[in-house]
This record gives sequence, structure tokens and C-alpha cells, in this order.
Amino acid sequence: MKTLYFDCSSGISGNMTLGALVEILGDEQYLVEELKKLQVDGYHIEISKKVKNGITGTYVDVVLKDHHHHEHDHHHEEHHHEHEHEHEHHHEHRNLHDVNHIIENSNLKEETKQLAKRIFRKVAEAESKVHHKSIEEVHFHEVGAIDSIVDIVGTAILINKIQPDKIISSVVNDGYGFIECAHGTISVPVPATSEIFSKAGVKCRQIDIDTELVTPTGAAIISELATEFTVMPTMTVQKIGWGAGKKDLKIPNVLKVYLGEMEETLEEKQEIAVMETNIDDTTGEILGYTAEKLIQNGALDVFFTPIYMKKGRPAYRLTVACRKEDIEKLQTIIFRETTTIGIRYRYEKRNVLPREKVEVNTGYGLVQAKQVKLGEETYTYPEYESLKKIAEEQNIPLKDLYQLENWEKK
Repeated sequence: MKTLYFDCSSGISGNMTLGALVEILGDEQYLVEELKKLQVDGYHIEISKKVKNGITGTYVDVVLKDHHHHEHDHHHEEHHHEHEHEHEHHHEHRNLHDVNHIIENSNLKEETKQLAKRIFRKVAEAESKVHHKSIEEVHFHEVGAIDSIVDIVGTAILINKIQPDKIISSVVNDGYGFIECAHGTISVPVPATSEIFSKAGVKCRQIDIDTELVTPTGAAIISELATEFTVMPTMTVQKIGWGAGKKDLKIPNVLKVYLGEMEETLEEKQEIAVMETNIDDTTGEILGYTAEKLIQNGALDVFFTPIYMKKGRPAYRLTVACRKEDIEKLQTIIFRETTTIGIRYRYEKRNVLPREKVEVNTGYGLVQAKQVKLGEETYTYPEYESLKKIAEEQNIPLKDLYQLENWEKK
């Protein structure tokens, strides 16, 4: 399993995340080119190396045009100095709707758009609670500022390029004390960070550093990405990315991200989620389309069962088996594509035989097949698509191809 492990022992901010992930990807240009798809101007990105207590990391700075280095980073979240922007940039005031609009209208990949929107939503929900405003009313630099957009969308771009199967984080460290922001002096952790962490069930703590270590953007990123907060699991590390923060502290102000392979434990392999919903008012075409979309997005199995619901209505039960980490993504598809308003789910154990893909050379050409082991026995099952192609090309009944003697032999 391709795993990313975030070591947040010196907290996390948007640009520290970009720095670490850019090092892991090893391609700064990819980030810069993809960000152009947002069609947001008024900034450029400077990527440089910074040394923090002897450790070299990558520092990503979002420099606003006609503005010297932006106080943007780590520990200096956008809203702690929104007064600096007040009269300079008319586009600073954006709400969640505006940001979503910018993301939707870009030609970024769909998964990247969805991930960026989920992270933004976390920031917006926290700010709306802190300022006691509805989520539509949160007109804030906090989310609207260009640097937040670059940080969050940039993170989504890099994560979807690296494509990890699992993301784990350490316990997230924040500092203590007070910092200045547009609303006066506030205590650390700042309210938005605390709200994001409490809503997402993130494990966090304070350490003996007198300043903010976690920005709301950083908090939203790690709470969306990581599925657990623990010490580093057993993994074979292939690469490490170091993202540098702005401040110099008595500890190295870096975010360290490991990329490696983690063995799936037997437990994990065998626990799957099963989701079900009963649908009596969606057409067959739409249900068929939904099933295809679920499979494309990683569902392990999708099927329909005919049922009768209240008032004798014929209906279908949709059942989807999936990995635990895909529940939310697949539920969103079901809610968006069908008329259902509720989905049940449960966890179930399953046993899976070890399998590998093989090619079998038949008298009719190469056929893709699955080779399955049970104890000492080996079974070979041909892939339908592969046989179908031969059946059509060579005009042989499909059932005859399934009868071939040599399936068992490699």
C-alpha cells in the first residue's frame, strides 16, 4: 500500500505542505503548470530552499503582485493580518461560493477539484462557527485570499498526482501563547484551528513553543487527508519530503512527509464496508449509470436486488461493497446521481484468496486470466473481456472458449 506519513511535530501550514509534497513529487513545474488552470492571477510562486536548524527544506512562497513578500506561512495565517490587504486587492473578499466557483471553472481533474473543495469547506465551517455567521456570510480573507487558494488547491493537485492509498499523520503539535490578528490578540491554538480539529477528531496537543504552529489552512488539510493520527507504522520508506515554514524556532520548523510502502494487515484486508439503500423512484438508466460510476471510483462490487417497498411499490436495493476509506466518496456519488436521501452501511469481514494476473497462451492467442491459489491448488479463471475479444474476432462461440482444456496450465 502506497502510504504517506505526515510528521507534524512542528505543526503544519499550507505552504509547508506544498514544500514537502513538491519534494516527494520531485517536479516543481508540475505544480506551477497545474495551478495555471485556476486562471487566478495577481500572484507568482517562488520555490526556494531554506535551512531550519541545520535541516534543509523547500519553502514555497506565494508572492502577490505589487506587494513585497507576503507574510504568508506557517504560523502567520492569512486572517492574522487581513488589515494589510484591506485596500490593496479588490479580490481579497471572497466567500466559499466564489472559491468553489473558481475551482469548478478550472480544468483541473475532477478528484482534485473535489478534494480542494472539501478542504475549503472545513475552513469555512470553522470560521462560520467562530464568527457566528452562516457559511454563506463568511466573507473572509481567511478563505478568499489568493495564498489560501494556492495552498489548498496546490495540495490537492500534488496529492492526486502522488496517488497514495493511505495517509497517516503523527499527533499534530501546536504551540501556545498569543498572536496578533486583525481582530486583536488571540490565543494559540487559534479558534478556527481548534474548531477544525474538534470536528474532525484530530489528535493534537500543545508543546513548549511560544507561537502558532498550526494554521487553519494546515489544520483543514491534515484533517481532510489523514485517516489516523499515530506513531509511524511499519513501512519501507522510499522518499522523504521536507517543507520549510517561515519562522525560525528553537525546534526545526519543518514538516516531514514520508512516502513508502506499508504492508496491509490481514485485518485491514479483510474488513470492508457494505452500503445499502432502497430506491423506488429512479429510472433503470440512471441506476445503471450510477453502478458504472461507483465501479470506476473504486467500489469492489455493486449490485441491485429487486424488492417491494411500501404501498406495494416495486423497487431496487442498491448494495455496494467498498474499502472503508472510499465510503464518503462513493456515498457522494450515490446521493448525487440517485434520488435516495439515506444510505446504511456496516463493516463486514471477508476472506480473499491470493491472486495474480497471468497471461495464458491458448490456441487462439493470448488471454488475460486470474490465477488463484488455495493451499497447494491453483485455479486459473480467464477474464471475460479478453475471451469476448477472441470470440468476436475469430467467430467462435464464447461458451466454447470457456471450455478450453488448458486453463489450468500456465
